Amino acid sequence: MSPSLYLGATGFGLIAVCYGFARFAFGLFLPQIDADLSLSSTLNGLISGGAFLGYCVAIVLSAYLTERIGARAVAVAAALVAAVGMVGIAVAPSPLLLAMAVMLAGSSTGLASPPMAAAVAVIVRPDRQGATNTIINAGTGAGVVLSGPVALLMGGQWRLAFATFAACAFLMAIAAALCVPSSTKSRTQSTSKSAHNFPPLTSTLRRLIIASFLMGASSTALWSFGSQLVSLRLGWSSTGAGLLWIAIGAAGIAGVFAGSLITRFGVDRMHWIFLGALAAGIALVGFESTTPVLTLSGGILFGVAYIMLTGVYLVWGVSALPDRPATGLMIGFLTIAIGQTVGAPIFGLLMDQLSIDYAVIIFACLAFTAGLAKAGNAQRDPCYNRQARLAVSRNSER
Repeated sequence: MSPSLYLGATGFGLIAVCYGFARFAFGLFLPQIDADLSLSSTLNGLISGGAFLGYCVAIVLSAYLTERIGARAVAVAAALVAAVGMVGIAVAPSPLLLAMAVMLAGSSTGLASPPMAAAVAVIVRPDRQGATNTIINAGTGAGVVLSGPVALLMGGQWRLAFATFAACAFLMAIAAALCVPSSTKSRTQSTSKSAHNFPPLTSTLRRLIIASFLMGASSTALWSFGSQLVSLRLGWSSTGAGLLWIAIGAAGIAGVFAGSLITRFGVDRMHWIFLGALAAGIALVGFESTTPVLTLSGGILFGVAYIMLTGVYLVWGVSALPDRPATGLMIGFLTIAIGQTVGAPIFGLLMDQLSIDYAVIIFACLAFTAGLAKAGNAQRDPCYNRQARLAVSRNSER
């Protein structure tokens, strides 16, 4: 195998472990964790929000460190942080220590993305970079899919599951040390002084921030509480929750087609379509009258919509800042995570203070309100087709 193939496989595995296991698997095992540690819905939301907050801090730090110490060190650090965080989850004796471990594990996702993009730019020849980044991008859906069978096999043994996930993360640290290049500083560091400054907040960027924040907040209804919702609505155990996670993850792999769909139909049209799908997915899983078929259908809609929407915001940001595509990408993805940081505790609070129905309705409506912010002229930028389609293939936030 060539170095580029090794890098693609390593990146795929690293993203799968960090996103599928370290970040999103907490919601899958939440009912079992709740039964053992007696967590309230509000505390569940705060813990889940802490993982998203860890991502926000880590992605900024990772971009800074990748430019200065190289991709290999940061990629290895991402795997080790995921491993240590999941070991902490596996042994946590109290809600406080659990919260700290979940936040640490969740921060690994922010660390993982920038070094892989930098490594691909160095190792892979230009005509293969899109394909390699597409493989790495598919890791999120694959990781979510794999966490489902683990839940099915281990039942309520959530501590054992996270210990297994941690072992996988340690193996990925070794793989990253062997396959990710160390000398990426010269290829990733900008020579422009202005590249270190935050761009002016144009109307296009402000609308992007509003839309991505609202979408991120609404998505926590299933990312953080999906397993708990199916437990309360359908009486499903970890087996049923695992099936929901498999449906979400498998459908999310379809997000690799986001670039071609956005190019053909436009940002605003695809934005509305998949916001509607996101809202429908939340409603189908969370409403009182749901059935197993409707729940799994909702998971499929949610999985496709979430990954497609990350592609929409990626294109939106890149086309809004054609001279600084990485910064445009960062603004959209970071704002999604900020929305998730805020949304998770609010959803938990609504469940505690009002009802599940009110929480589901409000968060489904949040998805629709994101559509009121339009990309406008951004997608008509002359650099759109060339830069945005390349950037979509590098989408690793999911």
